[in-house]
Amino acid sequence: MAANFTCIPILDYSQVASPATRPVFVAQLRHALINVGFLYLSNPPVAQDNIQSLIDYVPKLFALPQHEKDKIRMANSEHFLGYSALGRELTKGKTDQREQFDLATEYQNPWKPGAPEYLRLWGPSQWPDESLLPGFKSTMLCYLTQVEKLSYEFITLLSEAFGLAPDALDLFFDKSPSGMQHRGKVVKYPALDSVASNQGVGPHYDAGFLTFLLQVSPHPGLQVQNLSGEWIDAPPIPGTFVVNIGKALEAVTQGLARATSHRVLSPPTGSTPRYSIPFFQNIRQEIRLSEVHLEFPPEILKLKEQRGEVRATDSVNFSEYDRLPSGEVTLIGRIKSHPDVAQNHYHELFKQIFPDGSPEHGSAY
Repeated sequence: MAANFTCIPILDYSQVASPATRPVFVAQLRHALINVGFLYLSNPPVAQDNIQSLIDYVPKLFALPQHEKDKIRMANSEHFLGYSALGRELTKGKTDQREQFDLATEYQNPWKPGAPEYLRLWGPSQWPDESLLPGFKSTMLCYLTQVEKLSYEFITLLSEAFGLAPDALDLFFDKSPSGMQHRGKVVKYPALDSVASNQGVGPHYDAGFLTFLLQVSPHPGLQVQNLSGEWIDAPPIPGTFVVNIGKALEAVTQGLARATSHRVLSPPTGSTPRYSIPFFQNIRQEIRLSEVHLEFPPEILKLKEQRGEVRATDSVNFSEYDRLPSGEVTLIGRIKSHPDVAQNHYHELFKQIFPDGSPEHGSAY
């Protein structure tokens, strides 16, 4: 079966610029979207000196004194942005052995009382004091802005791969200045000799449209599940992003683009920590996916039929998107993952979701 992949394809973004090679890229992209849900992207249009500067900052970010990291803990932020200590989340009932900073592109939130609560989700990040990490904020924002631009270009290529008009998916985005916010994380997975299990993060799907992952350190650990239930390694390849499909994009493409189960294993005993920086492409918070119906050419739909049905994998079930605004779906997931934020900032929703009080750990799934 074509869908039962044994490796992650590598696509060369430099092919996009030439009329001679662009069709080759688009054909490879179509295969990856329908049959794998993951791909490596080489030669991405993101400045390598910016990437290297960001990589150099990452160990220093986690080496900050604990009290400095705690000053910007996520519980302070109604936007669910900030620092999360090791072992704060569960996936499938097991602790995720990761420490992380959630950061985002710049956005000034215009929310006022009476507007939907989910519109509070986007807003300013919390940053370490500039004197502690001079230049980190500007370096990270520069990086996020470049990947945001790439993510929009990639959506246009995806439309082309599926036989749609280039702007077919533009309704999911507000590309005006400060019209959208996209999120990033800087993540540390400690080695096994300092944590209790090898679950860096358990089997899951990503939520939104596209994820662009920068694997900062050379450690393996990312694995992708094929239809036989086998876990396929996606080791770091220098100069690439790992790109994968989220559940919202799978839903709006009627299952053509495939969201694929994946996990991260902790580095082995005696190793150094594993670091990574994922970028998550958001969509407009007000949009309901059930209101959008895309018409795909018959020859594209036939490729989905040839793939066959995507059966259940080890991943947890993910919230359905069909009835609620996407922002509301996201807010519910965030509250389940980070009940301390909800307890501080979303009192009524906290009481609805946790009628017995706050759980010891957050768990969206």
